[in-house]
Amino acid sequence: MNFLIAPNAFKGTLTAQKASDLIQEAIKEVLPSSSCFLQPIADGGDGTCELLLESLNLKKVSFPSLNAIGQPCNGFFGWDEIEKKAYLDVSTCSGLGVLTEEQKNPWLTSTFGTGLVINYAQKMGAREIVIGLGGSATIDLGTGILAGLGFEFLDEKGRLIPVYSSRWMTKVRYVQPPIPRPKLKFTCLCDVQNLFFGPNGAISVYGPQKGLNPEEFDEFDKVISDLHQLLMAKANQEKRDIPGFGAAGGIAMGLSAFFDVSIEYGASYFFNRVGMEEKIQSADWVITGEGRYDRQSSEGKGSFELLQLAKKHGKKTALITSGREGDQAGFDLVLNLPDLDFDSPYLEKEAQSNLLDLMKTSLQSGKFV
Repeated sequence: MNFLIAPNAFKGTLTAQKASDLIQEAIKEVLPSSSCFLQPIADGGDGTCELLLESLNLKKVSFPSLNAIGQPCNGFFGWDEIEKKAYLDVSTCSGLGVLTEEQKNPWLTSTFGTGLVINYAQKMGAREIVIGLGGSATIDLGTGILAGLGFEFLDEKGRLIPVYSSRWMTKVRYVQPPIPRPKLKFTCLCDVQNLFFGPNGAISVYGPQKGLNPEEFDEFDKVISDLHQLLMAKANQEKRDIPGFGAAGGIAMGLSAFFDVSIEYGASYFFNRVGMEEKIQSADWVITGEGRYDRQSSEGKGSFELLQLAKKHGKKTALITSGREGDQAGFDLVLNLPDLDFDSPYLEKEAQSNLLDLMKTSLQSGKFV
């Protein structure tokens, strides 16, 4: 029997690669004569471009940078020398995961560190930057990236406003692009369809998890709207808001004022780049999974998109997840993980053990036939 093992990350517990390894371990123990092909997946969320780097065997280029509050961190990107294309995740340098609750503050956090890495890539000769937008700690319209590329943000007296200064966006009155301006195309990968502004936008939906209090929403919306208008006026463009601009605090929206920007839904882009459809055709079973399959999963998440491809080729599919919302999604088999105590000091070990045990039991009971 041939298995294509293609899980997404189990958020907060297991990377997609680790989940793939555990699923393969169970299969090899119970059905040793089976063949396994591993292709962990991502859909624009945290770590998408890092997984593309590994899946496409790209050169990993490291560059010292700064995180969302200005602390030193290690930046990197995947480099495609032939296509002159760099792949990087916003979460690598400007991510939420490394910040404490006290450090989360959209009035301060910046994508400047990501901009420094992009600037290094363009100096290497990059013509296109592919950005995974998941996991950002910012709502800065990508102005930090612009600053890293040489754009200057000035106050009412024409003085440069330092990045990582508190409430800096309230002080911006002028934007000065660099001369010459970098010639770059940006492809932004995301797994959400939110606009930037409005009741389902970046501020109201994602603001709280990034440290913005609900009582600050109106003020922040006014300040960021003024900043957006300033960017568009400087670029001599009309203000616009499209699906996907709400991802990662409006990075694609801000960059689109000055650069060629396209938004791609991460799962489709990822599958095309790794040749997922071809890999599915040689499988008897396609095994995928994610931490909790829910309503958002059917709006473009990796597991759902993989299901559609598998159905197209008449392949059996299995979903590994917690909760029961995946039961009616259309998979041939749904394997339900037990709920975890996320405060447990043994969280990762328990997650690994649960996945391994679930797979072994399911294989031994003949569910994969």
